[in-house]
Amino acid sequence: MRYRTIGSDPKTRRQVSVLSLGAMLFGTTIDEATSYAILDRFVEAGGTFLDTANNYAYWVNGTQGGESEALLGRWRRSRGITDEIVIATKLGGRPNVPSSALSHDLEGLSARVIRESSERSRERLGVDKLDLLYAHAYLEGWKVPLEETVEGFAGLVEEGTVGLLGASNHWTWRLERARNLAAAAGLPGYEVVQYHHTYLRQRTDLPTLRSQDGNLGVVGGDLLSYLRAEPELALVAYSPLLSGGYVRDDKPLGDAFEHAGTPRRLAALREVAQETGATVNQVVLAWLIGGEIPVIPLVGASSVEQLEESLAAADLELTAEQRAKLDAAH
Repeated sequence: MRYRTIGSDPKTRRQVSVLSLGAMLFGTTIDEATSYAILDRFVEAGGTFLDTANNYAYWVNGTQGGESEALLGRWRRSRGITDEIVIATKLGGRPNVPSSALSHDLEGLSARVIRESSERSRERLGVDKLDLLYAHAYLEGWKVPLEETVEGFAGLVEEGTVGLLGASNHWTWRLERARNLAAAAGLPGYEVVQYHHTYLRQRTDLPTLRSQDGNLGVVGGDLLSYLRAEPELALVAYSPLLSGGYVRDDKPLGDAFEHAGTPRRLAALREVAQETGATVNQVVLAWLIGGEIPVIPLVGASSVEQLEESLAAADLELTAEQRAKLDAAH
């Protein structure tokens, strides 16, 4: 396993594995025994970066979430895990009432929610300090002043109950504005961002549940440009393997990938996979990890066998020629 550092402050920065393991469905769709086996194998292979959220996975059983955090807490205690494993969680996207479908009625990012939800996350995870806390799932209808959100998160860092701060699924302009507000006030700001990113390019203009202007959760040119200008920001990429979309013929990629560039990039991807002897999925992960803008892929797994494929990608080195071939396909 390889590692990289997230965060810039010596007091809060952490070294994490170049692969992160997503625990979204642990404790719901994926039962406890299987979840534990996947987690154990990830740690055995040198993985040190886990990801969850306080709303995972409310839509499975019609709850308000918390099942994933609670399972990770039980696993930590049963294995004697302490601060050698970095656990990232999120708040802001928890439904205000139990829901069995994706909800638009979410808790938001007020100072009260930030404090109360972070306390509940610490209790479920069984920790005194959250390693990395994201502002999750911004909705345009929220009326909370951005200053209140920035100060609310910064207060948790200053009191020592949170280490690093991050943002997930926010427009780039809002991310920049929040970071500027924090810097101007001398407060801790977002140092990690989490968005949907993969090798295939997808349209970001299609309206979504969160915004009529398009998909604010997908990495686009504006965010890539921002990351080039702000190299201290770390990018974590969720759903990099499109939930099996690269390899499952019965799983269509969807409208966002219906454009001329998709077949060209798929052809380049398959060609490089054949050259390396690796799987298509492994090439996607290696392309993300070793790119000009380094990315930490956030992979899911419903079995140890699925995880093994992703783990092997951490050691796959693409040649300059292979990377150029992948980058040139449009």
